Amino acid sequence: MEFIAGLANGFMELFKAGANTFSGWVVGIIPLVVILMTAVSSVIKLIGEERVYRVAQCATKNIITRYTILPILAVMFLGNPMSYTFGRFVDEKYKPAFYDANVSFLHPVTGLFPHANGGELFVYMGIAAGVSALGLSLGDLAVRYFLVGVVVILLRGIVTEKIYLYMCKKEGKEI
Repeated sequence: MEFIAGLANGFMELFKAGANTFSGWVVGIIPLVVILMTAVSSVIKLIGEERVYRVAQCATKNIITRYTILPILAVMFLGNPMSYTFGRFVDEKYKPAFYDANVSFLHPVTGLFPHANGGELFVYMGIAAGVSALGLSLGDLAVRYFLVGVVVILLRGIVTEKIYLYMCKKEGKEI
């Protein structure tokens, strides 16, 4: 009987811990995300959507900026899932690689720009809690995630582009 009571108490404690975490987010991270979303939308409105789109189109001109600058701008300004719409600036033959780079950047950006992908906050906050418990800086973690993310999206974009172009050539598709 004591064993069953212990299981029941443990089960309830799990939900209490979840509720405490959620309460912390309601007064901490959620207002931050709302403010960041408002700020990013304001910046886009101040700059002008057409200017943002012109910059995005310029970023597709070479392989480096196509898989670094364009996904970074898309994720920071539009967030998930709207960031995929920046793919319209990319030639058809580069769209699979742009998508790969874009989707790969949605987690690393979360530490600096949590508004970009709310779904990834749960993962990042779990890691951040462990880092905080060790007494380490969350700022350092966020910057390192971001920088490593830029390297990863560049590599993924280039590799995916090469694979896609190879497969098209092998199948005789005109690109």
